Amino acid sequence: MEKKIYMILEELRPECNFCGSENYIEDGLLESYDLIMLIAELENKYHIAIEAEDVIPENFSSAAGIAALVQKCGGII
Repeated sequence: MEKKIYMILEELRPECNFCGSENYIEDGLLESYDLIMLIAELENKYHIAIEAEDVIPENFSSAAGIAALVQKCGGII
């Protein structure tokens, strides 16, 4: 499940080492524009809608957090 998230992240920011990070936001791997692009990709790929109240750092700080958000929104990874 998280492997698919890593693949999306690596397509979005191929120069970053997401596997070596414990917190993508704090480590500067994902910035505001990246989050917008990531949300759009997740919504398109998994046919979900991510609500504004779910766009919080905790949901995007790790592959596990992103996977949990996708599942919460009804996506199947």
